[in-house]
Amino acid sequence: MNVLFVNSIGRNKFGGGEKWMVNAARGLGARNHNVVIASKKNSRTIEYARSKGVSTKVFEIRGDLSPLTTLRIAHYLKQHNIDILICNLNKDVRVAGLAARLAKTPIVLARHGMLLCSRKWKHKVTITNLTDGIITNSRTIRDTYSQYGWFPADFVKVIYNGLDIPEKVEPYNFAARFSRKKIIYSAGRLSGQKGFNYLIEAAAILRKERSDLLFAISGDGKLEDDLTNQIRRLKLEDTVALLGFSDDINPMLKGCDLFVLASLFEGMPNVVMEAMAMGKPVVATDVNGARELMGTNESGTECNTGIIIPPRDPQAIADAIRSIIDSPSALYTLGQAGYERVKNTFTTEAMVSNLERYLLQTLSEKTAPISGLRSY
Repeated sequence: MNVLFVNSIGRNKFGGGEKWMVNAARGLGARNHNVVIASKKNSRTIEYARSKGVSTKVFEIRGDLSPLTTLRIAHYLKQHNIDILICNLNKDVRVAGLAARLAKTPIVLARHGMLLCSRKWKHKVTITNLTDGIITNSRTIRDTYSQYGWFPADFVKVIYNGLDIPEKVEPYNFAARFSRKKIIYSAGRLSGQKGFNYLIEAAAILRKERSDLLFAISGDGKLEDDLTNQIRRLKLEDTVALLGFSDDINPMLKGCDLFVLASLFEGMPNVVMEAMAMGKPVVATDVNGARELMGTNESGTECNTGIIIPPRDPQAIADAIRSIIDSPSALYTLGQAGYERVKNTFTTEAMVSNLERYLLQTLSEKTAPISGLRSY
């Protein structure tokens, strides 16, 4: 197959969706498919893809309508005989998806790592006309889309994220900077979606009770100044540390005691999977995919890899942390269960196999009635 991924996320933005795309491209490439990732010039996505040996192409998609960019992409699709185009954002579907229709590219797919399609008419028109399906990473997203009544039963395909568990990770030495502290760690873009303001409020609640906790946050973004001011206003300079962006958070995960996801919404939160892979227990808000990833009992109320809490609730975050942070045995047991769950269910190999199988099947079904096309 010849596959092109298009992702027009901002140059300085990089998250789970971008990691998934690079891992998927690298995995398909290792199976002798020709795969390219297209993004903005000098973007973190391009840089990360190149660092992983993935071929890249620059396309500047800035809005929903860009005739010249559409024509350039259409030319590229024809020139390189692209079989499958996979788009990340809605504007990618509108610009690149239209290009694929002009170029008669066999398959166009949207990849939704979170709820990107609402009931707005423009989403219905573009998704139903410019794509042949949606790949998502969560049953909850698939079930939400099924309620819209727009799509055939098999239009939305769930393919879980996956990762490679590193054989050896040297733990970050938090003690060198924060001696005699228990480390509660979090990571992500410093944006409203990630709920770091609620995590900082939880830190303030616990700071009134004790001084031996350190909340460390990796990431950068537009809310950095706001969060810094919140830390100062609450006098938490000795309790909350903003560590900045890191393209490899495994050492911090390995060196912390507990990971917290405070997000208001997600798809399948990659960072939770990464924490579990490092053997760390997780406190996570009840957002799309968290329960599927962490695993719950049949009633969906209990989880053996961590604690699931409601979003926008600093008290719930504080209570969850308080309930396990002083029990080494509980932290270890939850962390080991998370590690085993990722190792057995959420590997890159499994993800790439499922993706490859789906792409080949979709391409075969689309091209089978037409004679003279390439065989796969």
